[in-house]
Amino acid sequence: MWKAFLKAWEAVCGAKDSPTLEIPARKAFLLQPTVFAGPCKTSSLHVQLLGKVVAPNTPNAWKQCGSGFWLIFFEVDNLIMDGSGEIDGQGSTWWTTIANGEKTNSNCQRPTALLFNKCENLQLRGLTHVNPPDAHIKIYRSNNARLSNLHIMAPKDSPNTDGIDISESNNVHVQDSVIGTGDDCIAINNGSAYINITNIACGPGHGISVGSLGEYGGFASVQDVRVYNCSFTGTQNGARIKTWQGGSGYAKKISFQKITLRAAENPIIIDQNYCAKDSCNNQTSVEVSDITYSGFQGTCADEKAITFACSTSPGCLNVVMDQINITSVVPGKEIIASCNNVNGTSKDTVPKVPCLSAK
Repeated sequence: MWKAFLKAWEAVCGAKDSPTLEIPARKAFLLQPTVFAGPCKTSSLHVQLLGKVVAPNTPNAWKQCGSGFWLIFFEVDNLIMDGSGEIDGQGSTWWTTIANGEKTNSNCQRPTALLFNKCENLQLRGLTHVNPPDAHIKIYRSNNARLSNLHIMAPKDSPNTDGIDISESNNVHVQDSVIGTGDDCIAINNGSAYINITNIACGPGHGISVGSLGEYGGFASVQDVRVYNCSFTGTQNGARIKTWQGGSGYAKKISFQKITLRAAENPIIIDQNYCAKDSCNNQTSVEVSDITYSGFQGTCADEKAITFACSTSPGCLNVVMDQINITSVVPGKEIIASCNNVNGTSKDTVPKVPCLSAK
């Protein structure tokens, strides 16, 4: 089956027109780790997934998994991948193997299910993605990507199963999708700019996160991120920015607007205290600035609705809050905001943020 897929790929990638690789409905296809490599001769290539693509069902059944990925599209520009089909990473045995401290025969690391690497003008839409060993989808060095109408699912306790990871990519649009998983619904990582996330239903999961940034003292940059009209239901976090102590760089011009909360544990959080030890000195971190939160409505499952845990230097700069109304999921219970080393303004914000200036 694996060789048949590669042969079909070679045919469509080598065609000069606008070919379609169709994976038929009502059938399941077992695939080992596969690289669908370009560049292709065609200026536009269509992969239509109507059936089901399934990964090997145990870690020891995997072959050639040293890359850390299952399905890879590499240097395929103008790719359209859509359909009503499903990509099933069959990750449950990986999760239990890692949890029990066991090793696979080949000592493979947990693979991400689907990677797009250097795929300009990508369109990914309509598919269902379930149960990856690690993350569901990674967008890497792929500009002008549009992801829409996706259903991404894994259990709440599945480890590191991010829904969509974006890094070193510009002009990425994610919209009109449902994501429920064991880690970040969407993570925006180093080298990303002009990211638009609209109409996402997140839950369970760890929210929509910028970062983490600046690990191992490294430089990181993220800018011009807009998260709009999204909901967080039963999530560990909502709108989150996270950076490592000792890192450098910036996360700036980031907005979270028109957000609905349903029993989210940490609806708004900036955490600059990531470190590799149990306790760390308060070091410098990635500069977080020009952050806007507006139009938040709903309930919080924890005592802290808003947390700004910023580093001593440079701290969090120009944080703006407007029309925030967060209440406890328990009627009448008080919730609070806590903050360190942050400056900015707040208007019509409940709970009040003591270290921001009222407008």
